[in-house]
Amino acid sequence: MTDSVETVDVSLRKAVDDSYRITVGPALLERAAGLLQDRKLPKRVAIVSDTGVYPLYGQTLRRALEAGGYEVAAEAVFEAGEASKTRTTKAWIEDRLLDARLGRDAWIAALGGGVVGDMAGFVAATYLRGIPFVQFPTTLLAMVDSSVGGKTGLDTPHGKNLVGAFWQPRAVIADVGLLGSLPADQFLAGLAESVKHAVIADAELFAFMRVEWERILARDPGVLQVLVARNCAIKARVVEQDEREGDLRKILNYGHTLGHAVETAADYAELHGMCVALGMIYEGRLAERLGLWSSGERQEVEAFLRQAGYPAVDTLAADSEILIRLTQADKKAREGKVEYVLPQRLGAMHRGERGYGVRVDDAEVLAVLREIRGR
Repeated sequence: MTDSVETVDVSLRKAVDDSYRITVGPALLERAAGLLQDRKLPKRVAIVSDTGVYPLYGQTLRRALEAGGYEVAAEAVFEAGEASKTRTTKAWIEDRLLDARLGRDAWIAALGGGVVGDMAGFVAATYLRGIPFVQFPTTLLAMVDSSVGGKTGLDTPHGKNLVGAFWQPRAVIADVGLLGSLPADQFLAGLAESVKHAVIADAELFAFMRVEWERILARDPGVLQVLVARNCAIKARVVEQDEREGDLRKILNYGHTLGHAVETAADYAELHGMCVALGMIYEGRLAERLGLWSSGERQEVEAFLRQAGYPAVDTLAADSEILIRLTQADKKAREGKVEYVLPQRLGAMHRGERGYGVRVDDAEVLAVLREIRGR
């Protein structure tokens, strides 16, 4: 016996172009095939949707794709709602595709909101070790946020989005005409992500939303097209610079650490956007407490959130210590410390020695939560 070893180096340096186009406008679903002509997609496709969206738009998309020469070889329509964002649902979708004998010469059309996009994207990332997919977002939240950036995943009892993959879509087609059928609470929930984008990166967008708020709520197509496109541009700029959340992309998580804790404590019965709005209120107060954000700007944003119709505090009976424990399972935790991304001024986030993630002692967060929540 000798102490010598043999080594074999595996060189896998490669350049990958995952660029794609986001198309925003009215009446796009009917023109889907034409908008995908340059995406080099296979001819076989599976539509993944849910029971809330498919009855409204499933046949429209199917007819549009078939008219353009695509074969809809499978449909997987699961129960609508966050409760379906599970490993069980993912396996069920995969079985529908396997039953249809879909090979790697196929792609997935994700027709729905954030849950559909996350589930369809995660299946696409792992089915036969990866096939293309296209996002057809039908909710405002999905159009302005979750359909862009390539994050896919599912929820577990331990927290939201803890299992997933980065898998970029081949295209995003955001038909703002679909927003007319969106329930009012879901529409408002989607607008919370727009407020978040304004706070983290675009003070002019915040001003635009304040001025155009009534037209936004009236779902004026022209205003919505501008709003969605502007939000997509903000997220695209961030993702282009930091696809895998090395640092800059963390700023997109503003309001999400405590927002996800509220969502998990509520057993996912509360809309994601509403929880994000609460998270922005809680984390905004934390930023002020730590001396990172001025009281005046914090109050300005919080006043707008309340005026816009978002709750000022959650209605959970759970003590604030439970929310603290839930943050410890957050993906952004490092070395046992929970990291927050916090505003420095309207349109810009604080960046310290460790980057955009600010490690905050649980005691500081607990004090803020108890001050606001009273428990």
